[in-house]
Amino acid sequence: MSKIVAEAAIRGAREIYQQASSFLEKAIKEKGESQKVEFPETAFYFPLANALLGAKVQTLGDVQPILEHSKSLLPQLPSEKIWLPYLGDTLNAGMSALFSEEIIVALRYLYEEEPQKDCNGFFTDTIMRSLGIQLVDGRMPGFAAILGAAPDNKTAVQIVRELQQRNILAFVGSSVNGRSIIDQLLEENVEMGWDNYIVPYGRDTISGIYALNWAIRSALTFGGLKAGEAQKCLLYTKERVFAFGLVLGPLDDIKYATGAGAINMGFPIIADTDIPEIKPSGITTYEALVKELDHKKIVQRCIEVRGIKVKVSNIPIPVSYAAAFEGERVRKEQLHTEFGGKASGAFEYLAVKGADEVEDGKIELFGPDVDQLKQGKKSLPLAIIVDVYGRKMQKDLEPILERQIHRFLNYAMGLMHVGQRDMNWIRISNDAYSKGFRLKHIGTILHAMLHQEYSAILDKVQVKLYTKQEDVDKLLVGAKKAFDERDERISGMSDESVDSFYSCMLCQSFAPNHVCVITPERLGLCGAYSWLDAKASFEITPSGPNQPITKGVVNDEKLGIWDNVNEFVNQKSNKTIDRVSMYSLMDSPQSSCGCFECIVAIIPEANGVMVVHRDYSGMTPCGMTFTTLAGSVGGGVQTPGFLGVGKLYILSKKFLSAEGGLKRVIWMPKELKEILGDKLKRRSEEIGIADFTDRIADETVATGAEDLLKHLQQVKHPALEMDPLI
Repeated sequence: MSKIVAEAAIRGAREIYQQASSFLEKAIKEKGESQKVEFPETAFYFPLANALLGAKVQTLGDVQPILEHSKSLLPQLPSEKIWLPYLGDTLNAGMSALFSEEIIVALRYLYEEEPQKDCNGFFTDTIMRSLGIQLVDGRMPGFAAILGAAPDNKTAVQIVRELQQRNILAFVGSSVNGRSIIDQLLEENVEMGWDNYIVPYGRDTISGIYALNWAIRSALTFGGLKAGEAQKCLLYTKERVFAFGLVLGPLDDIKYATGAGAINMGFPIIADTDIPEIKPSGITTYEALVKELDHKKIVQRCIEVRGIKVKVSNIPIPVSYAAAFEGERVRKEQLHTEFGGKASGAFEYLAVKGADEVEDGKIELFGPDVDQLKQGKKSLPLAIIVDVYGRKMQKDLEPILERQIHRFLNYAMGLMHVGQRDMNWIRISNDAYSKGFRLKHIGTILHAMLHQEYSAILDKVQVKLYTKQEDVDKLLVGAKKAFDERDERISGMSDESVDSFYSCMLCQSFAPNHVCVITPERLGLCGAYSWLDAKASFEITPSGPNQPITKGVVNDEKLGIWDNVNEFVNQKSNKTIDRVSMYSLMDSPQSSCGCFECIVAIIPEANGVMVVHRDYSGMTPCGMTFTTLAGSVGGGVQTPGFLGVGKLYILSKKFLSAEGGLKRVIWMPKELKEILGDKLKRRSEEIGIADFTDRIADETVATGAEDLLKHLQQVKHPALEMDPLI
């Protein structure tokens, strides 16, 4: 253990503590101890203090004990005592620094000094939950916190692009001599944001705490751990949150102190300067502090030190290809060519063919390519026809594979894809065009990715692209007929019409005891997996997270309880859940992991339930925001009266059918009503109340129980006349 590192970390922790102490003293003097202090949109108060100390900081007066704890962790400098080469003092200094940093940035929010310009600041619970499915399905295998600035802009871009290509989320910030990697990326017009896997947190090292308190919340959000379970939370971040710190440029005392705190959470630090190294493992999986002076090797070195398992898709196209580019947008000023949308007619269609009808790898273009456009013209019609063959391929799986066209094309840098079927919209950027991207590369992508992800059921893939209007119009007739047939086939499925349900255990990488049970009438709570998706997943990976559960004999038809389902859930939940109801909110409901789209919560005084989606940040009639509710519902536990669900499950005939179904819904945000739109209206007609959508209150009518009851009585909501929920 280097004495130099210990000295620097302890000095840095002392400096950060002094900043926090002075700032808190100033805030209390100016605003009083009762002044409310908080981070935006979180149920976890000061997340690190909450997770590790069990503290619920709500006022400036509540901050004082946290500051005192921070002070108690400050050790003596090695020069002030007999020094022994152990990590203990350095790690204590690191934790002191993190508690003090959390105080500082919270006080900055109080004084409206955060978020900093061009930065996200605090990362909300909503963002974490919306990324849930990417965290657990392998699309986002790890996280990098970059501090400082690269030696030049080109190197900064190279590093973040390498991370993007590996689908590693990069938090960028801090600075060196007043220069931040954030500014380097802005100067190079690199698009940043959650959708692009590059998130700027702030231009000083102290704001790096945002990445660390985001990480600790995963233990509480997905892991089902409780506030104050410090050792379990730190073990969770070490074993399940694959993060590392990448320091560009010289390290000062504050960076050493912050890095020591990150190491205590199991996150190694990799630097591009000649620093002393800490190679013993234990606190981290492998080395704790290492250097890599070659910027061309530094990303791979980070991955090795943290033990991240990544998949890099090597597809022969002239642009970068990775999930990190999925959220990229091609705006009007960046546009070279577009297809579909309002610009032209376009559609995509995937169909199963016979073995003799498909030539694997064959890609054909019928009509002009994007480099043959007349001057001033920026649009073309487009039909993408994908023919597949496989001995295990089934017709029911066509729409599942077809939906992946959206994802696969969006992974290409400079390509934007929106929608599906005959409502798609594709854009190619000037940059992608100048690098050589042409329409044939769409076929290259689809051929490669369909084989890569569906090799268990596909043997051959060919792609035909049409850009002549007459061809597109002619082919669309047959495609629409197939779309209609699919819809009729899928809409006719019910829980009673199948012999098996499917499990989904993707989220067990974060929520070890959670098991989702997916049925034809109940999709996964993340909203991303339907029964057909799970069926396809099992066909592709028989040993994967989606397993068939033979229904067998029903135990309780009304509640939706099957002995076989109970047995499966009990076994796969590590024997924490022994009874699960598919159709009830009140009696043994399904557990929730943390990445649910909506929460259903009982409102006892109104004899009904409210539904709130994760994008709604306001107050709800149960007296809690979504983030507060989610803090008590997730983590793989059963919570009668509360349930995480996918948005479309609200429209299912099986939605809370044991308690009366949709008629129990008395409140939901206006935006959620709009999202469900005509489908909610049609479902309202099916239950015999055509104006039911209007009878459901929203935030424009009530956010408290008293106003809600008044509205329900005024509109004669059916929940008031139904059997008591409790």
